[in-house]
Amino acid sequence: MSRFLFATIPAVGHTVPALPIARALVERGHTVRWYTGAAFEGKIAAAGARFRPITDPAFDYSLVGLDQHFPRRRALSGLKKLRFDLVQALAKPAPNQVQDLTALLREEPADAVVTDTAFIGGILLQELGGPPLAGFGISVLPFPSRDLAPFGTGLAPATGPPGRLRNRMLDGFTRQAVYRPVTAEINRTRRVFGLPAATGTIFSYPLATALYLQFSPPGFEYDVSDLPGQVAFVGPPRPAVDPGWRPPSWWDELSGRRVVLINQGTIATDADQLIRPALAGLAGEDVLVVAVTGGGDPAELGPLPANARVERFIPFDQLLPWVDVFVTNGGYGGVQLALSHGVPMVGAGRTEDKIEVTARIAASGVGVNLRTQTPKPAAVRAAVVAVLGDSRYAAAARRMQAEIAQAGRETRAAELLEQLADGSAPRRSVPRQGRRSIDPARSQ
Repeated sequence: MSRFLFATIPAVGHTVPALPIARALVERGHTVRWYTGAAFEGKIAAAGARFRPITDPAFDYSLVGLDQHFPRRRALSGLKKLRFDLVQALAKPAPNQVQDLTALLREEPADAVVTDTAFIGGILLQELGGPPLAGFGISVLPFPSRDLAPFGTGLAPATGPPGRLRNRMLDGFTRQAVYRPVTAEINRTRRVFGLPAATGTIFSYPLATALYLQFSPPGFEYDVSDLPGQVAFVGPPRPAVDPGWRPPSWWDELSGRRVVLINQGTIATDADQLIRPALAGLAGEDVLVVAVTGGGDPAELGPLPANARVERFIPFDQLLPWVDVFVTNGGYGGVQLALSHGVPMVGAGRTEDKIEVTARIAASGVGVNLRTQTPKPAAVRAAVVAVLGDSRYAAAARRMQAEIAQAGRETRAAELLEQLADGSAPRRSVPRQGRRSIDPARSQ
């Protein structure tokens, strides 16, 4: 049996999605240790893995969230907030990550290391001679592509000479205007460990993995000509059943009605951005509206429309079989779970990676992209009515559902990780562009 060391940044969306994979590996007889923030110790233990904490509390924001851990972040928005997050939450922890993982490997070797796409220390550890590295994608594929504008622009693919010229020009601009601070921070760490400077952006780093598990169906992603060969579309892992959860008193109302689910995820949780406008816009519609606050107090929403029900938490796998339209700010995990149930959606998000997720909602045909973080009530209503009234959205979502079922989800992910750990994984052909980009120090 093999020994796996998982390592994730201390955030819900980067840690929780992979728990079913750890559970599947444990059930297959393997041992799993997991290095991350203290808030996830119980969930990791419940999956059968052994928790290992981040040793420096300066880099563990799991218990309080980014805004409380970094008070300066509250005053930032837009590009400044993005750069702050990339530097403070992703790049600065890298030296401590490498030191902690090195100590854990001295304590007990691992046959493979498994990290989320934003965990920079795993790439550096591999460059320093560590075990084979697998990554998993908790958002859309971030890799640079000659067919795409840089990650974070939300632009559709553009091929041919004019399109690729656009992409190169935007890539050069974003490297200087957006990613230069985080590249500089990572290069400081690289120098500490005797590694050469990198010229690629932070999104080039996952190209150095030997295996990259993408938590989506292939049809949700753009069809590019230089997809890296180590990418395996396994679909979203199935979340664990919460044995302590009980349905709310209104649960029977779901039967026989059209249901609209509203959710803002775990980071961009300001109800004024989406939940309140959606509740207001749908108040007069013949639908049952279910809003999930993601931890916020439902009472803070004040008086609710007669057709609305609000809860702090509902397991999505329990609710989504009843849902006809999902109104979302583009949280990747929620979007993929909705697709696993064949639910079409309305997207309204621009922060973090959400501009890219909502763009793919529209491009894949599974829903409408409102192209804003703060839609008006009338816009939400019109989009929901459009999705309910046009069967093509639901048909596209059902195609994604079929792709996810075929992809194998956490079972297939565990099989691929086994192959990586025991050395039996087949060699994957890497397109020429991808091969040039495999080394982050030389990525284009």
